[in-house]
Formats: sequence, structure tokens, C-alpha cells
Amino acid sequence: MNAGPDVKEGVQAGEQAFSRDVLARLDDVAHWCQHHGQRLTAVRRLVLGLVLSEDRPLGAYDILSLLRVHQPRAVPPTVYRALDFLLEQGLIHRIERLSAFVGCRHRLDCEECCTSHKAWGGHRAQFLICRACGQVQELEQDVVAAVLLQSARGQGFRAEAATVEIEGLCARCDGKQPTA
Repeated sequence: MNAGPDVKEGVQAGEQAFSRDVLARLDDVAHWCQHHGQRLTAVRRLVLGLVLSEDRPLGAYDILSLLRVHQPRAVPPTVYRALDFLLEQGLIHRIERLSAFVGCRHRLDCEECCTSHKAWGGHRAQFLICRACGQVQELEQDVVAAVLLQSARGQGFRAEAATVEIEGLCARCDGKQPTA
């Protein structure tokens, strides 16, 4: 299905609101998708841009509200299809605890040379979720993934993905500086 003129104009208008960093990331994602035989449609690009532009995780209906600023006739299935694609490609994560989505900061940097992702057969991540301000920080701790993978294998379980969500207080809300 090709995007009509209204959709294309809405996407262009939406992208004008994105920061240079988000636009650069979207361009990187477009190249990554092309290299991997995937299609980053205008709507998928806009949904990803909306997710990447926020400092907090967004629920599907939050994304729909933001999308409707640029595409007033957008409907929930449009958002869900875009989110499904972005999840399948590992470009976003679903934070189960919050039923919300955040952009993946690691996926584009991880190619065939990444041995830990080969072991999992997919992307794995850990998240720190601040219960006070709602901020989510993605961690990429190979040691955590290795322990989980080893434990799963010890039980005869073939792990395909792992997401660890840790809830607490971020350094700002706790009034402390993060330690190295």
C-alpha cells in the first residue's frame, strides 16, 4: 500500500519537528533497513521518530495521539502495524511493566560481528525504570545476558530473547549522582 499525498505531507511535517539527532538516527535506520531487505515506510519512520523524540516510554495510544497531529485520520491498527515492524527489527523495545515503547540505542551498532547476540539469536537488553519520573534507561550488560543464557541452557531451555526490567529510583529522583 502506497502512502497517499496526505500521509506523505503529514510525515514531512512531522519530521520537521524532529531534532537533528533523531533525523540522523532515522536516516541510519533507513539505510539499515535497506541493507537488511526491509522497508521503512513513511508511517514506520514517523512512528519511530515519535518514539525516539520522547524522553519517556510511549504507549501505543500516546503514539497515536502524537501521530494524529500530523495525520488526523490515523487509526490504532496503523500504529500497531508500525510498532510490530519496529519490534521485529529490534529497533524499539516494549517495556512490559509500562506497556510502552522506547527506541533501541544498540540495534544499529550490532551487526554480524556481535557474538553475544548470535548466542541469543536476537537482541537482549536490561532496563532501569524510575518509578518516580518514568524515565527508562537501556543497559547493554553482556555479563547479565551471559548469566541468564547459561542458566537457561542449564535447564535445557533455548532462549531466544531476554528483557530484564529493574524498577527503582533514578539518580536524579533519588538525589544522588550515578556511580561509574
